[in-house]
Amino acid sequence: MAEQESLEFGKADFVLMDTVSMPEFMANLRLRFEKGRIYTFIGEVVVSVNPYKLLNIYGRDTIEQYKGRELYERPPHLFAIADAAYKAMKRRSKDTCIVISGESGAGKTEASKYIMQYIAAITNPSQRAEVERVKNMLLKSNCVLEAFGNAKTNRNDNSSRFGKYMDINFDFKGDPIGGHINNYLLEKSRVIVQQPGERSFHSFYQLLQGGSEQMLRSLHLQKSLSSYNYIHVGAQLKSSINDAAEFRVVADAMKVIGFKPEEIQTVYKILATILHLGNLKFVVDGDTPLIENGKVVSTIAELLSTKTDMVEKALLYRTVATGRDIIDKQHTEQEASYGRDAFAKAIYERLFCWIVTRINDIIEVKNYDTTIHGKNTVIGVLDIYGFEIFDNNSFEQFCINYCNEKLQQLFIQLVLKQEQEEYQREGIPWKHVGLL
Repeated sequence: MAEQESLEFGKADFVLMDTVSMPEFMANLRLRFEKGRIYTFIGEVVVSVNPYKLLNIYGRDTIEQYKGRELYERPPHLFAIADAAYKAMKRRSKDTCIVISGESGAGKTEASKYIMQYIAAITNPSQRAEVERVKNMLLKSNCVLEAFGNAKTNRNDNSSRFGKYMDINFDFKGDPIGGHINNYLLEKSRVIVQQPGERSFHSFYQLLQGGSEQMLRSLHLQKSLSSYNYIHVGAQLKSSINDAAEFRVVADAMKVIGFKPEEIQTVYKILATILHLGNLKFVVDGDTPLIENGKVVSTIAELLSTKTDMVEKALLYRTVATGRDIIDKQHTEQEASYGRDAFAKAIYERLFCWIVTRINDIIEVKNYDTTIHGKNTVIGVLDIYGFEIFDNNSFEQFCINYCNEKLQQLFIQLVLKQEQEEYQREGIPWKHVGLL
C-alpha cells in the first residue's frame, strides 16, 4: 500500500528521494498536498501540511486501517505515529513521547487532539467503566483548555496561546488509567490588548454570546461585545467559531469532568470581573487619581465577594515597606492604569492555572498498586505554540520563539544521534555529523 501510494502521489517518504534539494523537497510536498495527501514520512517523522479544512481521514474506518500495523504498512498519517508510540510503549514497557512542532497555524493542536482520539479509540479491549471514564475525561479536558487558553489570531481562528504537555498513563494491559497536564507560558498579555485583527481568549466571547439573560444579569454584563474595553478590538471580527454553541459545549464538558456548579459559577464571576476591570477609568483631582465610575468598583467587589473600599485601595495604592515601616503610597494615574491591567492579567493566569490543577485532580492516577497491577507507563504529547513574527514583537514572542528554537535543536540532535548510532551498528560508512 505504501509503495502504491508513493508511485501515485510522489514519494510517500522523503527518504526514498534520489536526490534531496529544497526545490525537489517542496515539489514533492506540493504534489502530495494537491492530491489530498497532507502527510509525508521522513523516516520515523511525519510532515503535515495544514489544509485549513476538515478532511474525512480520521474516522473509525481509518483508525481500523492503522490499528496494530507497522509504521510503513499504510500511507503516511498521524495515526501511524500514534500507533507506533503506543506499540513501543506496550511492547517494551517504556515511556514514549510524541513531539508536535511547527510554526503558528501549522495545525499542532488539532494534531494532538487526533492523536489522543486515536489512542482512546484503540485502547478499548475490556470495556471497563473506569477506562471509559478516564478516556472521556482526557478528551473532554481539551475543549475546556481551548476555551480558556486559545484565541483567534491572524493566522488561526483557534490558536493555542499556551504550551501544553500531557501525560497519558497506562496500566500493564495498555489501558489508560489517568493523565496529567503541564501548562507553560500562558500569553496573559492577550487579556488586556490584542494585535489588529485578533481576539482575546475564547472564554470572554463565549460567556457574553452563550450565557443566558439571567446569568448575564447576575454578572452585570450585557451581550454587546464592544461595550468592554479589553475585548472591543476583536469584538466585530468574523471567525469560524460559534461562540454561543461553544459555550454550551464547554459548560457540559466542565460538568462531565467534575467541576461543581458553584465552581463553574465562580469561573464566570472571574471572567466578568476582568471585563468590568477593563472599563474602570481614572481621573486626576489635583495630583490625586480617583476612580471615575464608582459603580463598576461596587460590581467588582460583589463579584469577588470582597468590600468596595478594599478594591478601591488595591487599585489606587501600593504598599511600600521602608525598614520597619509599612506605608500606603498613592498611585499616579498612569500607575493606577498599569496596576489595573496587571491585576486583570494576574487574575486570568491564576484562573487558568486553577482550571489545569482542577482537571489534574480528577484525571491523575489514583489507587494504582504497582505490586498488584504491574508498572504503569506513559505516552507524553507535547504541543507548544509555534514560531511567530509580528510587526511589534513582545517579550512573550521572544520566549515563544526561543522555546521553539531550543525544541527544534533538541529534536534534530536526537534524530541525528539515533540515525548515526544505527549506521554504526550496521557498519555503514558515512560522514559523521557533529551535534551542538
